[in-house]
Amino acid sequence: VSGMPTFCIPVQDGGVGFDYRLHMAIADKWIELLKRRDEDWRMGVIIHTLTNRRWMEKCVSYAESHDQALVGDKTIAFWLMDKDMYDFMALDRPSTPQIDRGIALHKMIRLITMALGGEGYLNFMGNEFGHPEWIDFPRADQYLPDGKFIRGNGNSFDKCRRRFDLGDADYLRYNGMQEFDHAMQHLEETYGFMTSDHRYISRKDEGDRIIIFERGDLVFVFNFHWSNSYFDHRAGCLKPGKYKVVLDSDDPLFGGFSRINHDAEYFTFVREAIPADIKHEGFHDDRPRSFLVYAPSRTVVVYALTKDEVKPVEAAV
Repeated sequence: VSGMPTFCIPVQDGGVGFDYRLHMAIADKWIELLKRRDEDWRMGVIIHTLTNRRWMEKCVSYAESHDQALVGDKTIAFWLMDKDMYDFMALDRPSTPQIDRGIALHKMIRLITMALGGEGYLNFMGNEFGHPEWIDFPRADQYLPDGKFIRGNGNSFDKCRRRFDLGDADYLRYNGMQEFDHAMQHLEETYGFMTSDHRYISRKDEGDRIIIFERGDLVFVFNFHWSNSYFDHRAGCLKPGKYKVVLDSDDPLFGGFSRINHDAEYFTFVREAIPADIKHEGFHDDRPRSFLVYAPSRTVVVYALTKDEVKPVEAAV
């Protein structure tokens, strides 16, 4: 069992000797939450589930797997968007509130799982673009030894496949969801945040539905509120300097509404600019520095500390 004690402890220390284990509780928790309105989700519960693992034990996180997508259950995308997925995923027709909500939350669920759930991340057979349907293998009718009758599906192969063409179709909204997965992977390749030793969760606000945390050199700002967007929201951080947007779930490329200016620069507070009742420079949420951001509803924006390029001095003629 992946969660058994000593699973990732070296053999010479009395353990089983694996490098990673699967963080199985995360996917189960998402399905539990998706059966409720997102207005009833608790930020503390999400954070606890994602980070509840033994110290220094490496985990592979995932938002869903075969346990959720097999017949009898639904994929995350279908839990979020249901039958609207069959009629409103084409870009040449108007979206619906359920589609907009589903696409926004699907991106947020995947990224917060990747960013906080462990040191590895696992996609599952189409959830990188929000596959709409479940998996069902060919099954004949059968009787169990106790006489119970189990109806089959007539040995049908109809749901025994994954529609990977949906993510590649640039005329469907699935394509934007797949582009977001590419951007998530590129973010990890660029910054290596999943294997960084630095992780600090500075805010999990049940009222504003805001989650802010640092992983590596990145600052993640999640706004799970269904309608409230926050101007000049203060985000705590570790290092002073200039921050820029490196990933924005509201980017039109990902099916968003373009509410974030990607050219904006965010500077941490200097001593002269902070209120007099704050003793430490930029101190906020137990962090030594902070900067102001715009957090639109149902979005995640990732900020990275930047360094201005130093232009080489031209040689004297």
